[in-house]
Amino acid sequence: MKEKILNKTIDLFLSYGVKSITMDDIAKELAISKKTIYNYFATKAKLVEAASIYAFEKINKGIFMICSLNYNPIKELYEVKSLILEQLKNEESSPQYQLHKYYPKIFETLKQKQFDSVNTCISQNLKKGIEKGYYRKEIDINLITRLYFNGMMGIRNEELFPKNNFSISYLMDIYLEYHIRAIATEKGLKTLQNIIKK
Repeated sequence: MKEKILNKTIDLFLSYGVKSITMDDIAKELAISKKTIYNYFATKAKLVEAASIYAFEKINKGIFMICSLNYNPIKELYEVKSLILEQLKNEESSPQYQLHKYYPKIFETLKQKQFDSVNTCISQNLKKGIEKGYYRKEIDINLITRLYFNGMMGIRNEELFPKNNFSISYLMDIYLEYHIRAIATEKGLKTLQNIIKK
């Protein structure tokens, strides 16, 4: 039942936003009593935290699976992007922005987990890209990893990028191209062009 509650909560939060969904809404969608939800989660904040971490771990597992498939490093980044958009329903409700605004402590915990994950995954991607000739040898892996993370977090800021003007899918495409062009060799740029054409 706990997993069922978490999955439905994530689905509702992604569709309608963290702020607008109540415990009553979740109970109604699951056709259970609110008391049943409170048996597992004492408050809405506890449920938001558990659902956020659960969603993160699910996506993280998918990302590391993609990283194990031995794609070229540029295709790997685009596969990860597709997975994230699919799992987060193109982030229609701006979940990270809402967490930052209404649940800042949960947001900070999640942000640290995301940074740790990105630090591992992107560092490996950069090393592989250098070894296989897709990225320039002289790039600073530690710095580029942090710039990548900062950029990916930054494009989710609704004050800078209002969702009425910029879809998250568009922002991620533009940011990925920007990131890759900054570090790619000629071989990497050709690979990028082929992916963009498709």
